[in-house]
Amino acid sequence: MSTNPPAVAGPTPPAEASARPHTINLIAGTVGHFVEWYDWYVYGLMAAIFAPHIFPSDSRLASLLAAFLTYAIGFIIRPMSGFIISPLADRFGRRIVLSLSVSGMALGALIIGLTPGYETIGVAAPILFVIARIMQGISAGGEAQSAISFMVEHAPAHRRGLYGSFSNTASGLATLAATGAAALSTAAFSPETLDAWGWRVPFIVGGVLGIFGLILRTHSDESPEYEAQSKANKKPSKGRVGYLLRHYPKQLIQTAALSAPAVAYYTWATFLPTYAELTSGRDNTSTLAGSVIGLCILVVVVPFCGWLSDRIGRRLIFPIIGAIGMVVLFYPLMMALRYPGFGVYVAVAASGWVVLGIWQAVYPTIQAELFPASLRVSGIGVAHQFVIATLGGTAPLIATAFINAGHPNWIPIYMSVIVLICLLIYFTIPETGSKTPRATVAMEDREVVEGEKRA
Repeated sequence: MSTNPPAVAGPTPPAEASARPHTINLIAGTVGHFVEWYDWYVYGLMAAIFAPHIFPSDSRLASLLAAFLTYAIGFIIRPMSGFIISPLADRFGRRIVLSLSVSGMALGALIIGLTPGYETIGVAAPILFVIARIMQGISAGGEAQSAISFMVEHAPAHRRGLYGSFSNTASGLATLAATGAAALSTAAFSPETLDAWGWRVPFIVGGVLGIFGLILRTHSDESPEYEAQSKANKKPSKGRVGYLLRHYPKQLIQTAALSAPAVAYYTWATFLPTYAELTSGRDNTSTLAGSVIGLCILVVVVPFCGWLSDRIGRRLIFPIIGAIGMVVLFYPLMMALRYPGFGVYVAVAASGWVVLGIWQAVYPTIQAELFPASLRVSGIGVAHQFVIATLGGTAPLIATAFINAGHPNWIPIYMSVIVLICLLIYFTIPETGSKTPRATVAMEDREVVEGEKRA
C-alpha cells in the first residue's frame, strides 16, 4: 500500500482552473488514441487476406497462423516497452511519449502497407512485417497508459469517469473505423484486386492519419497534474517500477484484472468475423459489415457508462456487471453463430459489444485513480501491458489453434474462465470515484498537493 498520507479533499485549489481541459487537449488525446488503435486493429482484420501473400504455405490455416503469430509479436514487445517507456512518461511528461508513440505506430502501418509480397522480395516480406509489428509494439507499449493518464488528469474532478471513457471510446471508434475500412475494401475491390493491392489501402490510410495525430499531440498542453507533482517529485525514473512493486502490489494486481478481459475484446474485435467464416461458412464481407453495426453500439455505450459512473460510482456497476455479462453470454453467443443469417451475426456481435462496453467504459479511470500522479503511467503500464501481451495479443492465435484442433467451442470457455477470475478480484477494488472537487485524481497523492503549493 501507499506510504503517502491521503490528500485532503476540499475546495478546488487555484491550480484546478488550469487543469480544466482545453479543446485541443481533448482532441489530441482522443484523436491520437484513435489513430494508434486503428493502425493496431486493422492488421488482425486484414490478416486473412494478406496472409497467403506475405506468409505463403501449403495450408490457408498455416498462413493465417503465421500472420497472427506476427501479430502477437507486437503484443510481446508491449510489456517490455511499457516497463521502459512508462517511467519516462512519469518523469518527463505524458505529451512527449504520446507524440513519439503515434509516430511509431503510423510508420509501422506504412511499412506494412507498402511492403511487396513474398513472390516479389522473398523472405524480406515477412521480415519487414515483423519489424513493423515490433515498432508498433513499442509504440503501443507507451500509448494506452499515457493516454489514460493524460485524459483523466485534464478532466474536471466531477467528469473523470466521462473523460477517462474517451480513451476507450476512441479505441472503439478505431475498431469501428478499421472494421469499416476492411469491409469497404472487401466490398469495393474485386477478389483479384483485393489480393493484388486492395488490402494495402487501410494501412496506408492509417499511416497518413498518424501524421495528423502527431501534429495535434505536439500542439497539446502537458497535464496540469503532472506539472504539479513534478515540482515535488524526487523519484528517479529508473526506480519507479521497483517502488511500485514494493508499495503498490495490490493495485498492480487490480489493474491487471481490470485489463485482462481484453482477451475477449481482441477476440471480438479482430477474430469474430474470421471465426464466423471458418465455422459457419459466412462470407467475409457480410461478417465485417455486421461487426460495424455492433461496434456502433459500443461507441455509444462506453461514453454513456463513463458519464453515469460520475453520478453513481464506478466499481460495483461497471466492471462487475460487465464481467458477469461476459461470463454468462459469451458461450451461447458464439454457439449461436452456427445458425445461418446476417441478422444472427449482427445480434451476436452487438450483444458482445454491449457487455464489453460496460466493462470498458470505466476501467481506465479506475486504474488512474488507483495510483498517484508520479507513478500513474508506470503503474497502469506495467500491469496493463503485461496482461494485454499475454492474453490480448495471443487471443486470435489461440482461437485459430482451437479451431485447427477441431474445438471451436473452447474459445468462449477460455475467455469466460479468464473473465471469471478477474470478476473475483473486482470485489477487492475500492470505490475510487469522488463527488468532491479534490485536487488529485488519486485518493492519496501528496506530491500533487505539495506541487500545487509550490506553483
